[in-house]
Amino acid sequence: MTVPTDLGTPRAATPDLLRSVFRQHAAGVAVITAPGPRPAGFTATSLTSVAADPPLLSFGISTGSSCWPAVSEAGHIGVHILGEHQQELATTFARSGADRFAPPTSWRPGPHGVPLLDGVLAWLVCKVVARVPAGDHRIVLGQVVEGDPEGYAGTAGRSRPLLYHEGRFNALRD
Repeated sequence: MTVPTDLGTPRAATPDLLRSVFRQHAAGVAVITAPGPRPAGFTATSLTSVAADPPLLSFGISTGSSCWPAVSEAGHIGVHILGEHQQELATTFARSGADRFAPPTSWRPGPHGVPLLDGVLAWLVCKVVARVPAGDHRIVLGQVVEGDPEGYAGTAGRSRPLLYHEGRFNALRD
């Protein structure tokens, strides 16, 4: 076995170091939504499957996010897996100050009042079971209560997942 000898120069742990390293980590793109007088939603690349029984997932959200007040009070949230055709939707939900639910965003109220986005690869509605402090973020733990692996518009199989890598949205290559 050959041992790598060029590991570069170590840098001290900083937020920039973490961001730089994670730019090299391709992640799936999801949109998290929460009900309220004004629905809230944001683009997330921190979505993780936690357990199969009971079905649990997690994601991180900054406590400085404009969506944090809605997520901090929501009993249920929506999780939407985006397809490669939804870069514009991902950008809309990532943009600060945008009216994310205005046209052209197509959505409807779903179970427990959770806003559900149309045309996604798949969606879940989750009961929020914990909000764990993690630095300037919270890790939200959700228990799946229902969903659809085919998406609202039956798009699964017609599109591939949207990925985030090196600071931009990408599609899988053949």
